[in-house]
Amino acid sequence: MAKSATVATRTNRSDDFLPTGAFLIRDSGSTEMPQPPLHRHDYFQIHVNLAGSTQQTLGATTLPIRPGTVSFILPMRMHRIDHVEGGDFFLINYRLGFLRPESSLNLLELEDLPLGELPELAPFMYQEHMDFMLEGAELQEAALLCARMLKEQQQGGFYATEFIRADLTRLIGLVCRRWDAALQRLATQNLLTGSRRASLARVSRYIRAHLAEPITLSDAAAAAFLSPSYLAHLLKRETGNTFVEIVTARRMDLACRMLATTDRPISEIAVRVGFEDEAYFSRRFRQLRGLSPSIFRQQQQATLARIA
Repeated sequence: MAKSATVATRTNRSDDFLPTGAFLIRDSGSTEMPQPPLHRHDYFQIHVNLAGSTQQTLGATTLPIRPGTVSFILPMRMHRIDHVEGGDFFLINYRLGFLRPESSLNLLELEDLPLGELPELAPFMYQEHMDFMLEGAELQEAALLCARMLKEQQQGGFYATEFIRADLTRLIGLVCRRWDAALQRLATQNLLTGSRRASLARVSRYIRAHLAEPITLSDAAAAAFLSPSYLAHLLKRETGNTFVEIVTARRMDLACRMLATTDRPISEIAVRVGFEDEAYFSRRFRQLRGLSPSIFRQQQQATLARIA
């Protein structure tokens, strides 16, 4: 595998590319063809290549993409897939909550996760160590699953999300079953444990356990057995965000879930996510989400009511 010394230039956030909030599939006919820059995003991505040969840059590694290649990109991983004239592919973006609504796993914890806990993450975690190539009946099934997901997305309606979720799970399952032995072997080699990601996972767990309390960089660093200065550097390098930005984002994510799914008073939600002052919480919420907590709640609950 060839090495690349390129550096990420852009971070795409879910809100920019997932207008439905959790899932988006596009085909080559609806995808802009100018060459993309090296970038990263905070959602999962799957590229199913049906025709044409190109390459992808993933971290410091360059991998070939041929007809039948299925590529899995973890959140916040620097990457670029070069477009090729005459190519035919599907591009899938989704957040973990789309497949696992019950999961509270944070992106920083992914590489510290036992393989058996969320097996559908295995191709993402070991993409840099493997080439996933489907052919024959398996490739035909993958193409059919993608086409069905695209049709359900376009048509919408009752139970569309459930059909898409089932087909997405089956698409990932095709790869997991085909390379089961190899993925299990890589997992036993502990390639991901003891890494910087493991340290970040400890930080993430600490933040999650103390969201309602004052959280300092020094306390989080101690929980991860790191110095505060090294942790600050590691967070910025790996996520593009500062410690304060990460904590605030986690608090706002929890606040959004509580606003959308409970009737708790906003003052109580503010305290539960670490804000003693409701007014300051509301001000920060508006700054980061573009609307007040009460209006956000109204919109979310109205959406849920329409779906029901």
